[in-house]
Amino acid sequence: MAGWFAAMMMMIVAGRTALAELTPFGVMELRSLIGLVLFYPLVLRHGGLRSMVTGRPLLQVGRNVAHYTGQYLWFLALSMIPVAQVVSIEFTMPIWTAILASVFLGERITARTGLAIALGLIGVVVIVRPGVSAASAGQLAMLFAAAAFAVSIVTMKSLTRSDSTVVIIFWMLVIQSLLGIVPALHAWRWPSAELWPWIVVLAFAGTFSHYCLTNAMRHAETTIVVPMDFLRVPLSAAVGWLVYAERLDLVTLLGAAVILGGNLLNLSGRRPEPSVVPALD
Repeated sequence: MAGWFAAMMMMIVAGRTALAELTPFGVMELRSLIGLVLFYPLVLRHGGLRSMVTGRPLLQVGRNVAHYTGQYLWFLALSMIPVAQVVSIEFTMPIWTAILASVFLGERITARTGLAIALGLIGVVVIVRPGVSAASAGQLAMLFAAAAFAVSIVTMKSLTRSDSTVVIIFWMLVIQSLLGIVPALHAWRWPSAELWPWIVVLAFAGTFSHYCLTNAMRHAETTIVVPMDFLRVPLSAAVGWLVYAERLDLVTLLGAAVILGGNLLNLSGRRPEPSVVPALD
């Protein structure tokens, strides 16, 4: 999860920079294609293309359609509303994830986990301090993105029971590259020379963030991993302060403390699940 956090912070900065020149579809297509090249050494290490067979192709497709939809809406919102709002609204996702994991994966929502989710959401509200005005298009895009991400996470957890992490990420890159070809070409723009390093960073972060998250899902229940992800809210606020000079005040720090407290509560007394495969499978 630490690797996931670091990669997602990189992705916020690189994504916002890329969106200054490219459409969301163009950014996503370059991210998937370059990510596939960067990820291929791990594919070779694990037996090459012949070892990338999945026993659940329909679930792989369904998971990646949901994730592609959520990712498009995420990039769209990133170009429309502040970083803090993007990440904070995204954390309506744990509600849907916990419900879906309980219904489809049989995971229990304990009182401790429920309280951690509640504290996380309270911390988000404290940081965002939503007003009484109507939701903007960017905010609505993020709400729908959060629901799509919840479907993606639950199906990813299910896939970890049958497919290795490398297989899951390989098919993510392949399927999303195919999904994005037509919309990306429809309004294609070549990036400037100055933008290419940022695109490579985006592809690396977008690919290996999911490698880290999938491994986290393999070694812990969804209801443990997802509340941990609330830490992205204060981390994103810190990135906004350092990179974009966004204000980081005492109220934001208070919200971060509430989120951290919920995570510590959820993790206290937990024992890691036995590993079925090595951590770097």
